[in-house]
Amino acid sequence: MSNWLQTALAALSILLAAGCATVPMAPPEADAKAKTFAVEPGKANIYVYRNESFGGAITMTVALNGKLMGQTGPQTYFFWQVDPGKYEIQSIAENTSTVALDVQAGKNYFVWQEVKMGLWMARSALQTVDEATGRKGVAECKRIQ
Repeated sequence: MSNWLQTALAALSILLAAGCATVPMAPPEADAKAKTFAVEPGKANIYVYRNESFGGAITMTVALNGKLMGQTGPQTYFFWQVDPGKYEIQSIAENTSTVALDVQAGKNYFVWQEVKMGLWMARSALQTVDEATGRKGVAECKRIQ
């Protein structure tokens, strides 16, 4: 076996052994409350979820209006209660994917963070989804702190 192949197999073994990426999780009560999808008067809810296991060893950075909010891991989601207005969500990986939202009070907004294969590391694609799709995706995930 060539040195190159041995090195590649060793690197693959390390990646597989590393398992899934971890991020700070919210308490179970906070997760359950966010999954009621209740919107407080005068506010809106934004959910950014990553319900795939593909790219499980990789965390992806998320920003809201240019402020870093943390990182997602597999089967995780962010929940933000916000005032009505314009918001820009960014997913930062090998690329930067951006979604703009014009948020109205009393509504839930769902953004799916899709993991894609990149050249050197994972890429991501943010996509807004309808409420039924978003609720189903969030239900498959755990809330990030």
